[in-house]
Amino acid sequence: MQKIILSKIKTVTLILAFFSLFSCSKDDENINDLDETIYIRHRQADMPAYIHGNASEKVFLIMLHGGPGGAGWAERRNTIKSEIEKNNAVVYFDQRGSGNSQGNYAESDVSIDIMAEDVLALVKVLKVKYGDDSKFFLLGHSWGGTLGPATLLKNQEDFLGWIDVDGAHDPKGLYNEYKIALKKMADEQIALDNNIDYWKGVLTLVKNISIDYNTKEFYKMNRQAYRAEEKLTDDGVINNSKNDQDGWYNLLTTLWNGNNIQNILVKKGLFEKVSFTDKLYKITIPSLVLWGKYDIGVPTIYAQEAYDNLGSNDKELFIFEKSAHSPMDTEPDLFAEKVIEFINRYK
Repeated sequence: MQKIILSKIKTVTLILAFFSLFSCSKDDENINDLDETIYIRHRQADMPAYIHGNASEKVFLIMLHGGPGGAGWAERRNTIKSEIEKNNAVVYFDQRGSGNSQGNYAESDVSIDIMAEDVLALVKVLKVKYGDDSKFFLLGHSWGGTLGPATLLKNQEDFLGWIDVDGAHDPKGLYNEYKIALKKMADEQIALDNNIDYWKGVLTLVKNISIDYNTKEFYKMNRQAYRAEEKLTDDGVINNSKNDQDGWYNLLTTLWNGNNIQNILVKKGLFEKVSFTDKLYKITIPSLVLWGKYDIGVPTIYAQEAYDNLGSNDKELFIFEKSAHSPMDTEPDLFAEKVIEFINRYK
């Protein structure tokens, strides 16, 4: 299997190297202010990577978006765009079956394992384009916190650091953790006299959830986790969310892709079988765990669990006091500060 993977990655990089002969050389490129899109072809998928920011030191932060079925381009917002891109280049990657990615592949070509191979193929292509001396950090948000560990457990040698932002390293455990987190949050907010009718409804929902995993009930709780953020915002528990994305690109393609890829992964047992908790000790590169204190979408207990289980001797856990699932939207200045500080320490 390893030989096949390397062969496919070599094919991708050779194709890109050939075309680079007819384009500008690395010396001719203005890498201080990149604004480029490249495509990675791997296992019948064509996946765009949008590269922006300051690559003067050839430092690249690869963003793994949420979902499954989100979009890399949608991560380019707030201080990621205005501050982090000033510090280093950011690679916004549309994963297989997500965003504006395309391809003619079967369901058998959709798995976490193959999607991790896609990320490693992206690194190979970036090295060909910008040089073998390029430096890489990996950031995964939400579902990206599932794909990130899957990638690093395959090969972490090319990465100088791992940034886990409210990441789901244990999708299998979410069903039960939703029940616990929703009930805990409801009890706390009722005690504070916040949106009592709403939170009583949440308690009723949780009480009627079946003990054993049920996909429909999983999504009921998942949707409720994000509705809860609206109520927490209304009551001033978390900050208002800021989002200044640069347009929608091909929104219809993004929506179609996202629904399809998520359905395939769920059908294959994403929320019933997949967990990397017991393997996190194998990730030994410097790690930064960032989490919103009021996250229910990926409950905050996962933050401590990630920190405790990661095998790095250089790791940090930071909790955002006025955030839920997306601190880059609710505390964007502090988010950028923590990410930039981490990258500059280990680059």
